[in-house]
Amino acid sequence: MTTPVLGTTETRRPARAAHAAKRRPRTEALWGYAFIAPTGLGLAIFYLWPVLQTAYFSFTEWGAFGGHTWTGLDNYVRLASDPEVGQAVLNTLAYTALGLVGIPVAIVFAALINRPGLRGVSVYRTAFFLPVITMPVAVAMLWRWLYNGDYGLVNQVLAVFGVDGPNWIADPATALYALVVVGVWSSVGYNLIIFLAGMQAIPKELYEAASMDGAGRVRQFFKITLPMLSPTAFFISIVSVIGSLQLFDLVFVMTGSGQSARANPAYARLQTVVQLFYERAFVTNDRGYAAAIVIALLVLIAVLTILQFRLQRRWVHYV
Repeated sequence: MTTPVLGTTETRRPARAAHAAKRRPRTEALWGYAFIAPTGLGLAIFYLWPVLQTAYFSFTEWGAFGGHTWTGLDNYVRLASDPEVGQAVLNTLAYTALGLVGIPVAIVFAALINRPGLRGVSVYRTAFFLPVITMPVAVAMLWRWLYNGDYGLVNQVLAVFGVDGPNWIADPATALYALVVVGVWSSVGYNLIIFLAGMQAIPKELYEAASMDGAGRVRQFFKITLPMLSPTAFFISIVSVIGSLQLFDLVFVMTGSGQSARANPAYARLQTVVQLFYERAFVTNDRGYAAAIVIALLVLIAVLTILQFRLQRRWVHYV
């Protein structure tokens, strides 16, 4: 048996194999970074950079003809004492809280559609999902006509029963609730499809075992369906809260773009944080203050999302 001589091919092969094994993870990592680079670059340019730029502008004051000067925390001090901002935050939080009613509504409709042997399931799913794919401006214009106090279809139906309906959008007492109905109607289809997919993923054996133990459909719904849907409901609640806090298009179209919160009490009841940001940035050209408003909204969304995550952990612990 011959002993390999130092520097020969037999001695270099293991070293080359070890070196190639070390380089392989690095090469794979480089290829991975190369594949995600376009997405990462797009996120950095179109999402991260605008956020950082807006945060910087929130500490500045803009002139009427452009240009800005550093003012420090002046915009945030003004923000904390502005009653219009406080009212807009309360309106947004109220709309968000009332809009969560759409989650149990979607669960009930999803359970009804998910019944075994039901015919025309695809038709029902399409009918519920149509408002989701309809343009928000078209939805707002349709409901603005339905809510009209003079010739709206809602008041015409109420008149048949002898009820004199109000001007739903112009009346401060009904404006917010009318807007919530539109929001729930336009989003329940999306929630229903997600819940329906979650229900169909629940093992059928659980329902069969519950039926053998004598549990009816109602008890199965509360003891099996709802606990198994808790991750889906958590996802829907996160998406719903974030979407509600960013409400703009429905208010903008249903109330009219030229409205003023000071001139119209009903509009003051509907004005959201994003709507106030739009007015300050593009109507009164107070862009530094508008940037402070939208940064405050970003912080509010982050706080509520973190709170939801903590509540979800406690819910899972108790369940």
